[in-house]
Amino acid sequence: MGFRSNLREILDFTGMEQKELAAKTGLSLKTIENYVKKDSSIPSADKAVLIAQALGVTVEYLVTGKESAKRETAREVIEIMNILEKLDDYNHEIIVSMAKLLLSFQKKKN
Repeated sequence: MGFRSNLREILDFTGMEQKELAAKTGLSLKTIENYVKKDSSIPSADKAVLIAQALGVTVEYLVTGKESAKRETAREVIEIMNILEKLDDYNHEIIVSMAKLLLSFQKKKN
Protein backbone atom coordinates (compact mmCIF):
# COMPACT_ATOMS: atom_id res chain seq x y z
CA MET A 1 0.00 0.00 0.00
CA GLY A 2 1.16 3.51 -0.71
CA PHE A 3 0.66 6.96 0.75
CA ARG A 4 -2.78 7.48 -0.79
CA SER A 5 -4.26 4.20 0.41
CA ASN A 6 -2.68 4.55 3.86
CA LEU A 7 -4.06 8.08 4.15
CA ARG A 8 -7.51 6.87 3.18
CA GLU A 9 -7.28 3.99 5.66
CA ILE A 10 -6.32 6.20 8.59
CA LEU A 11 -9.02 8.73 7.71
CA ASP A 12 -11.56 5.90 7.71
CA PHE A 13 -10.14 4.44 10.93
CA THR A 14 -10.27 7.75 12.80
CA GLY A 15 -13.52 8.89 11.21
CA MET A 16 -11.86 12.17 10.31
CA GLU A 17 -13.19 13.95 7.25
CA GLN A 18 -10.90 15.49 4.66
CA LYS A 19 -12.27 18.91 5.57
CA GLU A 20 -11.26 18.40 9.21
CA LEU A 21 -7.79 17.21 8.20
CA ALA A 22 -7.38 20.31 6.05
CA ALA A 23 -8.31 22.52 9.01
CA LYS A 24 -5.93 20.68 11.37
CA THR A 25 -3.00 20.87 8.98
CA GLY A 26 -3.56 24.32 7.54
CA LEU A 27 -3.54 22.78 4.07
CA SER A 28 -6.35 23.51 1.66
CA LEU A 29 -9.20 21.05 1.25
CA LYS A 30 -8.28 20.81 -2.45
CA THR A 31 -4.73 19.77 -1.49
CA ILE A 32 -6.01 17.04 0.84
CA GLU A 33 -8.49 15.87 -1.79
CA ASN A 34 -5.64 15.63 -4.30
CA TYR A 35 -3.63 13.39 -1.95
CA VAL A 36 -6.61 11.04 -1.59
CA LYS A 37 -7.39 10.87 -5.33
CA LYS A 38 -6.49 7.79 -7.31
CA ASP A 39 -3.81 9.37 -9.52
CA SER A 40 -2.31 11.70 -6.95
CA SER A 41 1.30 12.28 -6.03
CA ILE A 42 2.63 12.14 -2.51
CA PRO A 43 3.12 15.38 -0.60
CA SER A 44 6.42 17.03 0.15
CA ALA A 45 8.07 15.99 3.42
CA ASP A 46 6.92 19.09 5.31
CA LYS A 47 3.29 18.54 4.27
CA ALA A 48 3.50 14.82 5.06
CA VAL A 49 4.69 15.72 8.57
CA LEU A 50 1.71 18.06 9.05
CA ILE A 51 -0.68 15.34 7.88
CA ALA A 52 0.92 12.66 10.05
CA GLN A 53 0.82 14.88 13.14
CA ALA A 54 -2.83 15.75 12.57
CA LEU A 55 -3.70 12.06 12.24
CA GLY A 56 -1.55 10.90 15.15
CA VAL A 57 0.58 8.60 13.01
CA THR A 58 4.12 8.68 11.71
CA VAL A 59 5.16 9.74 8.23
CA GLU A 60 6.64 6.25 7.96
CA TYR A 61 3.17 4.78 8.47
CA LEU A 62 1.64 7.03 5.83
CA VAL A 63 4.29 6.01 3.32
CA THR A 64 4.80 2.33 4.15
CA GLY A 65 1.76 1.29 6.17
CA LYS A 66 4.09 0.00 8.90
CA GLU A 67 4.74 1.36 12.36
CA SER A 68 6.79 0.45 15.36
CA ALA A 69 5.22 -1.91 17.86
CA LYS A 70 4.65 1.05 20.19
CA ARG A 71 2.60 2.89 17.55
CA GLU A 72 0.61 -0.26 16.74
CA THR A 73 -0.28 -0.53 20.42
CA ALA A 74 -1.43 3.08 20.40
CA ARG A 75 -3.69 2.36 17.42
CA GLU A 76 -5.16 -0.63 19.24
CA VAL A 77 -5.85 1.53 22.29
CA ILE A 78 -7.64 4.08 20.11
CA GLU A 79 -9.68 1.30 18.53
CA ILE A 80 -10.66 -0.07 21.94
CA MET A 81 -11.61 3.41 23.14
CA ASN A 82 -13.78 3.93 20.07
CA ILE A 83 -15.55 0.64 20.76
CA LEU A 84 -16.06 1.47 24.44
CA GLU A 85 -17.57 4.85 23.54
CA LYS A 86 -20.22 3.10 21.47
CA LEU A 87 -21.30 0.74 24.24
CA ASP A 88 -24.05 1.52 26.69
CA ASP A 89 -23.02 2.00 30.34
CA TYR A 90 -23.83 -1.57 31.34
CA ASN A 91 -21.73 -3.21 28.61
CA HIS A 92 -18.98 -0.63 29.06
CA GLU A 93 -18.66 -1.63 32.73
CA ILE A 94 -18.59 -5.32 31.80
CA ILE A 95 -15.72 -4.82 29.36
CA VAL A 96 -13.71 -2.72 31.84
CA SER A 97 -14.29 -5.33 34.56
CA MET A 98 -13.18 -8.11 32.22
CA ALA A 99 -10.01 -6.21 31.35
CA LYS A 100 -9.20 -5.70 35.04
CA LEU A 101 -9.85 -9.38 35.72
CA LEU A 102 -7.54 -10.44 32.90
CA LEU A 103 -4.84 -8.14 34.25
CA SER A 104 -5.13 -9.65 37.73
CA PHE A 105 -4.86 -13.18 36.27
CA GLN A 106 -1.80 -12.14 34.32
CA LYS A 107 -0.14 -10.69 37.43
CA LYS A 108 -0.82 -13.91 39.36
CA LYS A 109 0.56 -15.97 36.48
CA ASN A 110 3.82 -14.01 36.40
